[in-house]
Amino acid sequence: MSDRTPGAAGDEVAAAPEPPAPEMVPTPAAVAAQCDTAAAAQRDAAADDPDGAVVWHREDLRIRDQPAVAAAAESADVVVPLFVFDPGFYGDDGLACDARIRFLHECLFDLDDRYDTASAGRAGLTYAHGDPLAVLSAFVDAGWDVVAGRTPTGRYGLERDEAAADLGVRFVDGDGLVRDAERTRRNWSDRLEAHLTDDTVEPALDDTVLAAASTGVTVDGVEATYDTTPTKSKVPEGGTTVAREKLASFVARIGDYPGNISSPLDARDGCSGLSPYIRFGCLSVRQVYRYVREHAPDCRGRDMFESRLFWNRHYNQKLEDWPGWLDTAVNPELEGFNADEYDPELVAAWKDGRTGYPMVDAAMRCLRETGWLNFRMRAMGASAFSHLLQQPWRIGADWYHHHLVDSDAAINYTQWQSQAGLVGKPGVRLYNPRKQVRDQDPDGEWIREWVPELEGLPAEHLPQPERTPQPVQEECGVAVGGPDADYPLPVVEYEAAKERFWRRYEPRQAAAAARLGDEEIARRASLSGGVPRAKTIAQEYGDDDPDTQTDLTAF
Repeated sequence: MSDRTPGAAGDEVAAAPEPPAPEMVPTPAAVAAQCDTAAAAQRDAAADDPDGAVVWHREDLRIRDQPAVAAAAESADVVVPLFVFDPGFYGDDGLACDARIRFLHECLFDLDDRYDTASAGRAGLTYAHGDPLAVLSAFVDAGWDVVAGRTPTGRYGLERDEAAADLGVRFVDGDGLVRDAERTRRNWSDRLEAHLTDDTVEPALDDTVLAAASTGVTVDGVEATYDTTPTKSKVPEGGTTVAREKLASFVARIGDYPGNISSPLDARDGCSGLSPYIRFGCLSVRQVYRYVREHAPDCRGRDMFESRLFWNRHYNQKLEDWPGWLDTAVNPELEGFNADEYDPELVAAWKDGRTGYPMVDAAMRCLRETGWLNFRMRAMGASAFSHLLQQPWRIGADWYHHHLVDSDAAINYTQWQSQAGLVGKPGVRLYNPRKQVRDQDPDGEWIREWVPELEGLPAEHLPQPERTPQPVQEECGVAVGGPDADYPLPVVEYEAAKERFWRRYEPRQAAAAARLGDEEIARRASLSGGVPRAKTIAQEYGDDDPDTQTDLTAF
């Protein structure tokens, strides 16, 4: 892997240029003519007017098992791999935190090295900056075909991709999701398993000239323009090279996986650590699945991890089926739930880790400082926000999406809606943050790492610091509550908040379940059992039966 470091001291960096004008983009023939003699055979075979294709890399930042790379290599004589820096992801109002941007840039350095190797040193990635549509239009006008992999996206991305298709961009499938089918969930698991067990796609690069177009855009220039120096700690290095190392390391200890996923203390080193690499496409889900199948022992850990890969595709299928997951309640009956409860002080307390619930506060501080949480802590934080503080789900979902280095919009927003109870199916999971202390951090090691003001508090008082007797507080030097307190009282009382949530939510459950009987709503919910499952829920729970409430506080 390259030893280049983004923004290293002494580098000459320039501000990111505007999108290239059409006359600035060379034609395929001009690019082919610039290739050195090592590519002479391929270039001569391409005749005087070679076909050129641009691979528009977006999330699939790899070469192998990358359908767009394979399609471009098959159809064109000259291929230029391209990445476009979208200004919408940068700056103070950007969609991603600095650590995720740095991870992305490391992935790009690694991909650039891989193209450099594949082209025998002739070409790496071509970079551009600005509105992707303007950039792609310039390449199309210069005579290039543009190929990209199809990925699930929200409304903005869908509009962008539709506009790109109008320009002539060709989107190709290859991620295992079902598209253009009347019922996408019909035999879905069988289809996905067939995809995952099928051979990976290997591009025929030996017969292709890999080339680059000079645009003046560099990663260093982009970092200098937006000052993206990350402040988070414990962030992994990006790129396929590191991803492969992590995959091999995880498979060697996969037998321990089931016991390491729930506790935040164990999960950081005990889980695979592959989520950001899958999110950015450094490895495909199929590559990971096949490697695990071929190298891991037959054990519960392997089965459990493989099921997680299926769940990854399950939630991506949801967004593919309905892009509204990112901004609209999937069940219209629950649209706007908690909107009239909005309280900026409660939102700030949650974001800052000052709710008075140590497990929640540790999770929120860990998220802000490292860009990572294990799944149980993510779910608990979302439950606290939606059920106890009763705040509008989008605010919390956007906060997670900004800070999580591995945030996949398809997973983040669908999980938030499910956790907030906006799907309308029975079984809302309300996490008890006090019980989570006892179950997942009984000695308080993780809490004390992230909430150091509770360092001296005995472990038995960490589930409810506000109940700590005054003499104990004085003896251990931790004051809870009051104007000079080290740690605040709970911003809401747990039992009262829980009961209030159910009083507000329960009257809407039956009507919400009934809406799942509507074909359109059933399709957008995209349950694992498809439309039939949604309609079954509507039949069984879509009435005024008070027993439809399901309080899962035991979790």
